[in-house]
Amino acid sequence: MIKNIKWMFFASLIAVSCTQDEVNYDEVEPEVIVSAGDADFSKYVALGNSLTAGFSDGALFIAGQNNAYPKLMADQFAQAGGGSFTIPLMNDNFGGLLLGGTPIQGVRLIFNGSAPVPLPGAAPTTEIITPLTGPFNNLGVPGAKSFHLLANGYGNVAGVAAGLANPYFVRFASSPSTSIVADAVAQNPTFFSLWIGNNDVLSYATSGGTGTNQLGNLNPATYGGNDITDPTVFATVYSNLVNALTANGAKGVVANIPYVNSVPFFTTVPTNPIAANLIPAASSTQLNQLFGAINQITTATGQPNRFVTLVSDDGNPATVEPNNPLLIIDESLPSLSAEITAVLTPVLGTQTAAFLGGLYGRARHARNTAGNSDFILLTTRSVIGTNQAGVPAPFNVNGISYPLQDSRVLTADEVAQVKTATDAYNASIKAIADEKSLAFVDANALLTQLSTTGIRFGNFHMTSSFVQGGAFGLDGIHLTARGNAYIANKFMEAISAQYNSVFKMYKPEQFPLSYPAILP
Repeated sequence: MIKNIKWMFFASLIAVSCTQDEVNYDEVEPEVIVSAGDADFSKYVALGNSLTAGFSDGALFIAGQNNAYPKLMADQFAQAGGGSFTIPLMNDNFGGLLLGGTPIQGVRLIFNGSAPVPLPGAAPTTEIITPLTGPFNNLGVPGAKSFHLLANGYGNVAGVAAGLANPYFVRFASSPSTSIVADAVAQNPTFFSLWIGNNDVLSYATSGGTGTNQLGNLNPATYGGNDITDPTVFATVYSNLVNALTANGAKGVVANIPYVNSVPFFTTVPTNPIAANLIPAASSTQLNQLFGAINQITTATGQPNRFVTLVSDDGNPATVEPNNPLLIIDESLPSLSAEITAVLTPVLGTQTAAFLGGLYGRARHARNTAGNSDFILLTTRSVIGTNQAGVPAPFNVNGISYPLQDSRVLTADEVAQVKTATDAYNASIKAIADEKSLAFVDANALLTQLSTTGIRFGNFHMTSSFVQGGAFGLDGIHLTARGNAYIANKFMEAISAQYNSVFKMYKPEQFPLSYPAILP
């Protein structure tokens, strides 16, 4: 029988800083004469989603908001004629939201030495039915998709429960009937930043592809929360946003959408984390016989094999066994339930054979091959090796004998759908930026580099490694303060190239790698 495995993924992780070279603090740097160039920063507004808002470590809180890349940019703009930059600040550094006293968003995460956990003893205090008085320059709204920026009523508290409104925008919308872009345009901005579209694919990806690819559906009002936005809808929405923001002559900077598999939420948990010594020999033999029988069915039907041979510990300390891949469900596969049931019925009886046919009809082992890889969600780490309730042993061990379900994995087929949509969005963003002569940031290239070779930022080497890389916070998606500083620099470099502006750039040592448990 397969033993119950408690896979403590973070047991060996410790909070360490990025690699730091020797810093010469005595070096005298040349003075930078800040200039607006051809731009006018007197009224700057920032539009976007959680990245723009300053969301980090699974929550929105004051310190994160003050370290958000638009705020860092605004501080530099202020030295070049920029005006004030107001932020719809949360009540505290705990994070989380209340709706009528009931928590609807949780507090921020901290690293307890083993794993990210909610801030101990903290509870949300920010009540969304208590509105703030604006206007606000940072109009970043966590969770917003591209078309949400145009949606009237997106800040109406009456629509929150039904998912028709956003609780973060409820707090600072100028009225229940307004839209995000309307509140931006009403300020008559002279300069804007726009980084939107991540959630048009990200929510699908973080749900493990449980949503629908809405390719061909041009009515976003019919979309579910985890769906992929049709590229034509995205292009139309994006064009409308930019047209509205530039109608009175404002200049601006836009950024494209990174591939989802460049962030640690999708790359931290490997596809093969099951050590050989976690599967007893008797259990691996039993599973290999079963999986081998299913492979014979796929061979007979002209399909590729779905399973590899599992390896158990042979007891020889000199032997180095490879890790075993995770067992997953792939809904893109043709179902073999009927065939499995038919083959196993003479051996196991009708009831057991039908159960196994249903369990393994679309199951396979996860793979990690170039251009055809699965990605295990960061949130799946705590499930691997645990027993699935209501399923009889030995077929109840998650990821080994019980397949990880659709919501736990982004399969290769789902990755391909996300990439196709992302590429289409990015083509539209670049074309519209060029048409309007806007500054452009290739965020996709930046995050791809971060996830492959890493990036040199001052005297630090940043990567996308979870916890240790320095760029991403504890939710595996959003940026650290230092990551925000790097992005702010890249936005300002793009602005300088387009509008002949000159800015002082931020240094990594000015920003923390992570937020401590205690913040003022």
